[in-house]
Amino acid sequence: MSVVKAGLTDGGSPRQCAQPPSRSKDARIQQQQQQQQQQQLQRHHGASMLKQPSLNEPGDVVRRALDFKSQGTQCYKDKKYREAIGKYHRALLEIKGLCRVLGDPEIKTLSPLLPTLSKPSSLTEEQKGAMETAELECYNSLAACLLQMELVNYERVKEYCLKVLYKEGKNFKALYRSGVAYYHLGEFQKALYYLKESHKQEPSDTNAIRYIQLTEMKIRRNAQREKKEALA
Repeated sequence: MSVVKAGLTDGGSPRQCAQPPSRSKDARIQQQQQQQQQQQLQRHHGASMLKQPSLNEPGDVVRRALDFKSQGTQCYKDKKYREAIGKYHRALLEIKGLCRVLGDPEIKTLSPLLPTLSKPSSLTEEQKGAMETAELECYNSLAACLLQMELVNYERVKEYCLKVLYKEGKNFKALYRSGVAYYHLGEFQKALYYLKESHKQEPSDTNAIRYIQLTEMKIRRNAQREKKEALA
């Protein structure tokens, strides 16, 4: 009777013990696990994408626009005028994009911040009012920021103010700043008109009174010069 040594067969060759999985089998298992993880991620991502449009529903756009406007106001208070201008422009992009998607024919551009807003969505009356007010405040504030710059773009100041006056003709700030812009652009008759209109809204405003006096003086001097040129 032969003695069987540990680890050997009766014939003296190594015993066939349980071998670890081959590398190819390991690779297949690892690949399957990776595929499962990818599928889970895709399912999770897909669920997130289904929820994503809610970020661009009208109510969310309104909140973003108001938030950008508030940030702009804070920047203006901190005398960070360039940053404030950027924030006000972001707010206006939100507003314009929303109006465009909802079918406002006056808006020609679509905000890149509104990629998935569905057209059937609509605003409540409260939201519409908030957007209209925010739009006017943004344009008025943009004009105010530009007037604080070292090199003032008076054409742009005039443009922004006239946008406000188109919808709110008795807005004191827009009337006054329009007058200031026209004054510095050398259009003194128009400047005087807007300055006097602003004075009607705020009779005690010293800045409006001062600009009216300056404008009237410019008009008188121009009239005297034209008279001399006519007699020469």
